[in-house]
Amino acid sequence: MSLNNTPTADRVHIGIFGRRNAGKSSIINAITGQELAIVSDTLGTTTDPVSKAMELLPLGPVVIIDTPGLDDTGALGEMRIAKTYQVLNKTDIALLIVDSESGITEHDRKILDRIKDKKIPYLIVYNKSDLKEINITDENEIAVSAKDKNNINALKEKIAHLVPDNKAEFPIIADKVQSGDCVVLVIPIDSSAPKGRLILPQQQTIRELLDCGCTVLACRDSELAQTLDSLKQPPKIVITDSQAFGRVSKIVPDNVCLTSFSILFARHKGNLSALIKGARMIDELNDGDTVLISEGCTHHRQCGDIGTVKLPRFIGEYTGRQIAFEFTSGTQFPFDLSRYSLIVHCGGCMLNEREMKYRIKCAEDAGVPITNYGMTIAHTKGILKRSMQIFEDDVI
Repeated sequence: MSLNNTPTADRVHIGIFGRRNAGKSSIINAITGQELAIVSDTLGTTTDPVSKAMELLPLGPVVIIDTPGLDDTGALGEMRIAKTYQVLNKTDIALLIVDSESGITEHDRKILDRIKDKKIPYLIVYNKSDLKEINITDENEIAVSAKDKNNINALKEKIAHLVPDNKAEFPIIADKVQSGDCVVLVIPIDSSAPKGRLILPQQQTIRELLDCGCTVLACRDSELAQTLDSLKQPPKIVITDSQAFGRVSKIVPDNVCLTSFSILFARHKGNLSALIKGARMIDELNDGDTVLISEGCTHHRQCGDIGTVKLPRFIGEYTGRQIAFEFTSGTQFPFDLSRYSLIVHCGGCMLNEREMKYRIKCAEDAGVPITNYGMTIAHTKGILKRSMQIFEDDVI
């Protein structure tokens, strides 16, 4: 797949780690053949994780993440280091850049231990081999010189051999349809819909259905009844934006499978069984409980925003309880989840599978139930069981 048609979340994420001035940015520029990262002798030039989606041969589409130095100092430095460790949650391959003259330090060993604990494929890259020769004894090590470009091609080959099989356990929808099936997509166009385009889950679902040889019909919820009436036979499945679940469920006949884009992606990237259990725990919420609503991307919040407005209203109306809500977006995900009674997460279309599963595991380890937007809305509208009907074989 080319650079332009591979979503960021589906790319191999390569995290670059190391101390300040170990040569992280120089290595990035050397392996990409571009001046992507600022190179300076000044300590702490990279102050925040910086991601760049690109094509890297012989790997293909990747995201390279440059991170702040592991030995940063002061209160601000500690915050930068915390951000660096957070990058591990979405890293598919880790490169630990070590200054050949200084060798591996305690800072390097600490993050290397974390990389191994998370079972992330890794390489220790000894940079500046032009200044000091390194005796390589392990297959996970390589000595290079970003300055002289020595062994850079060998480094890229080693990285390529570490590329994980990124094929998800479940496709988005391909295993639930057959060639010739008709699938109806319900896409409301309201104030929260992006101007002039479809959102990523809708695009990816359409493409996968077309690849399967399905006929895809898209309409707004206001035209759904008319669309269904125009068909000679019922569609295989209706997939709706979760926000329209309540209205759509009243229109779609009971003999037609119904689910949402959010639920499709929960299955595609996460743990469907755990998220279903989390949705049912909405019934256990009490006055004074705090619910975390977490979104994997950042976007401009509008009036009627699903995360900050609609979900709190749906949960409040359904439970009849006085519940407090907190919100996070993008890379923000709390280390301490103990104060929450429930986590409601988005479908995770902008997060890679590793990070989505990491967040679910964090919740499970903290003993906090977690679910997602689509399942929450389906449960509060009384149609959770129906929305899971097509996935009953996947649920433990």
